[in-house]
Amino acid sequence: MTSHPITCTAFEGHRRIASGALPEVALAVRQLLMRGEQAPVLIVDDVTSRPVEFDLRGTPEEIVARLVIPTTTDPTTQPTDAAQDDTPRGRGRPKLGVVAREVTLLPRHWDWLNGQPGGASVALRKLVEAARAGGEDKDRRRAAQESVYRFMTALAGDLPQYEDATRALYADDRARFEAIAAAWPLDIREHTLRLAEAAFVAPT
Repeated sequence: MTSHPITCTAFEGHRRIASGALPEVALAVRQLLMRGEQAPVLIVDDVTSRPVEFDLRGTPEEIVARLVIPTTTDPTTQPTDAAQDDTPRGRGRPKLGVVAREVTLLPRHWDWLNGQPGGASVALRKLVEAARAGGEDKDRRRAAQESVYRFMTALAGDLPQYEDATRALYADDRARFEAIAAAWPLDIREHTLRLAEAAFVAPT
């Protein structure tokens, strides 16, 4: 299982202030506020686009010391069921993490599986891995769409054709989406398009 440190980006209105690790962005926002800037400041997580809040009281050292830098876990690297299963292992190939369990299928299913290269077990493992990969791709795309929508709602809701861009996002119309975003302020456009990279289906 791997974890990734959270990074974030701070915006003052439509202008990007800073982007990077939490301490770096927190101190940049503090410096901006100390200058007396009046525009609203919003900090967003670079992956989920959820708001990030800082306690900016005290000295820079105190601000950084208060930051507990969380991590996000990649769901694709979670331990497999075989690794988590505490059931005593009998038949199978335990050194490879392979566990023997009963599978109930119709005769025609067994006939097809037994005719595959490597036999039924190999064919079943391939089918399961293919289904897992397809589901993970859909989950990543859905999460990316939600992140783009969350960011646009917070920072692009007053920009031209925002609603059309939202429709294009969920219709998988990348050309239309990018054409609309091209008219937006530079920092908002760049951040939106970066988030959207994972939201559109790659052409086959």
